[in-house]
Amino acid sequence: MADRVVLFLDYQNIYMSARTLFHPIGAPHWNGQIDPVRLAQRLVDRSPYDRQLTGVRIYRGIPDSTKDPKGYGACQRQIAAWTSTQKVDVITRTLRYPYLWPAEKPEEKGVDVALAIDFALMAVDDEYVGGEPANFLDVGVLMSVDTDLKPALEAVVQNSDARAEVAAWSNPQGYSRRLSIKAQNLWCHWLDEDDYHKVQDTRDYAIP
Repeated sequence: MADRVVLFLDYQNIYMSARTLFHPIGAPHWNGQIDPVRLAQRLVDRSPYDRQLTGVRIYRGIPDSTKDPKGYGACQRQIAAWTSTQKVDVITRTLRYPYLWPAEKPEEKGVDVALAIDFALMAVDDEYVGGEPANFLDVGVLMSVDTDLKPALEAVVQNSDARAEVAAWSNPQGYSRRLSIKAQNLWCHWLDEDDYHKVQDTRDYAIP
C-alpha cells in the first residue's frame, strides 16, 4: 500500500527564495508564487517510493484588514484559490506592523512556530492523516530553508514513526540551501528552475 504524504509549506520563505533564484530584482510581485497542490503532487510523482498525496498545509502571514485592505483582499483571494482543493489547509497569522509603518515593512511573527509545532506534534500523535491506524508509512515533507525549523525535524525523527523529509529549490548558479540535522541523512526533494515553472502560479491576486 502507498505511503501517505503531507507537504508542509513555509509559504513566504519559499516564495521569496523562488524570486531570488529564478527572477530578476524588481520582478512583478506574482513572480515566485506557486500552486501548492501541483508542487506537492510533483514531489509525490517523482519519489522513488509508492506514495499518495493526502494533504498540503500552508503556513503564511496575512495583512491586517484595517491597515492594508488591498493586501488583505489579495491574500484572501489567493487562499480561496488554494482551498478550492479539499486537500489544502491554510494556517495564517496576522502580520506585525512596526511603529514606523508604512515606512517600514510589516513582518511575519509566529508563522514558523506554528509550522514547527504542527509538524512535530502531528507526527508524534499520528495526525498527518487524521490519526488513522496504518501498517504503512506516513511522510511529512517540510519545504523551507528557515533553520529555526530544525528542532521540529529532530523531534519527528527522534519521537515518532513518521518519516521526515525536506524539499528545497535548487540554485541554478551553484550552492543550494536545504534544511538538515546532525547525524541524520534526511531525504531532500530538490526542485530546479524547470520544476518551478511547471508549478508556478502567475495570477495577480491584487486584481479582484
